[in-house]
Amino acid sequence: MDEVTVMDISKQTSFKVAAAQYPVSAWRSWDEYKDNAELWCQKAVDEGAQILLFPEYAAMELSSLLDPLISSDLHKQLPALQQFLSQFTALFEKLAIMHQVLIQPGTFPVLNGAGEYRNRAFLFGPEGLIGYQDKLQMTRFELESWNISAGAKINTFTTHLGVVAIAICYDSEFPLLVRQQVEAGAEVILVPSCTDTLAGFHRVKVGSQARALENQIYVVQSCTVGDAPWSPALDINIGAAAIYEPIDIGFKPTGIQVIGNLNVPQWVFGTCDLTKIRQVRQSGQVLNHRDWSKQVRFNPSR
Repeated sequence: MDEVTVMDISKQTSFKVAAAQYPVSAWRSWDEYKDNAELWCQKAVDEGAQILLFPEYAAMELSSLLDPLISSDLHKQLPALQQFLSQFTALFEKLAIMHQVLIQPGTFPVLNGAGEYRNRAFLFGPEGLIGYQDKLQMTRFELESWNISAGAKINTFTTHLGVVAIAICYDSEFPLLVRQQVEAGAEVILVPSCTDTLAGFHRVKVGSQARALENQIYVVQSCTVGDAPWSPALDINIGAAAIYEPIDIGFKPTGIQVIGNLNVPQWVFGTCDLTKIRQVRQSGQVLNHRDWSKQVRFNPSR
């Protein structure tokens, strides 16, 4: 994989974040979809949120605008969805600029120049498009049933709120991937997720909590909720959005700053205080972030 670019840390250190427990819905028109997206963003901004996170494959709602013979076919829907990509990115770029916030609008299955589909998470800010992260570790469903390919690059993003990175759902369960983002300066990891079983939800939840623990960072998880029988990709959705944090001095003893009620559509709000992150890395009861490298002496391959 490509090297991670190290970014500078901004001056603002405390800000409110919003993680969506987002209900998958069928829409009758693009305008109806757009109005809903605008309403959700407005609600989060009204509560003072400066980072808005939507879930993995949230853009798959747009398949409801396709002919049912196409939207019901896993393979036909992907090329048909590409017609909405430019409108999708333009919409959330406009909203990020208008509200002067960071928006990660969930993921979109994007057809790249090599003819492969990538599960892509765009990040928009007050200046427009900041960049994107492609999912790196693919689930069996994505690889074996849906033909969506893995990304090849780990990214971090400089923002007016500091260095942010994205670990898409299954990626959050792999510590070495997130560690590279942390070593590149990320103190907030966004985890857009989509799970169709309670076990799947807990895998991502436990992975996200573990990444917050071992790196002494904030991890913000969003999820899809509700049933969408018209969608073969998002027919069942189970989860709860949350903000996870280090388990140490000045933080919740559970490592869960806040978590939503399971499967209830809502925004879940929390606060990221980067000063507290930096303090606990220096003077916490434990120093997981510092002690990470000490593991290598037990690696039999070295």
